[in-house]
Amino acid sequence: MTYSLRFLPEIEEDVMGGYTWYEEKAIGLGEEFLRIFYACASEIPRNPLLYPKVHHEFRRRLLKRFPYALYFKIKDREIVVFGLFHCARDPHSIRGNLQGRDVSGNP
Repeated sequence: MTYSLRFLPEIEEDVMGGYTWYEEKAIGLGEEFLRIFYACASEIPRNPLLYPKVHHEFRRRLLKRFPYALYFKIKDREIVVFGLFHCARDPHSIRGNLQGRDVSGNP
C-alpha cells in the first residue's frame, strides 16, 4: 500500500526549535538534525505499521542520533505527523499536546 505523508503546521515550529538549539551548540549540528529528521520522516510511509502505538492511535518514530520522536497517525492512505517532541519531556504533556493538535488540526 502506498501512503502519502503530511505534516501539521505545528511541526515547523517543533523542528525549528530543535534546529536552533542544536545549531547554537555547534555550527552544523542543527543542519544534521534537519537531515536526520527528514530522513526518518521519509522512512515512515514505507512501513508505518512498524512503529508502535503509544497513545490511542498515535504511533512514534524515534529519530536516529537525536533524542526526539515523531508522532503520527495513519488515516486511510495518508500518514499525518502531529508532533516532534524531545524524548525527555513528560509523557503526559506530550499526550496533551497531541490531543490539542488532534482536535484543531485533524482532517
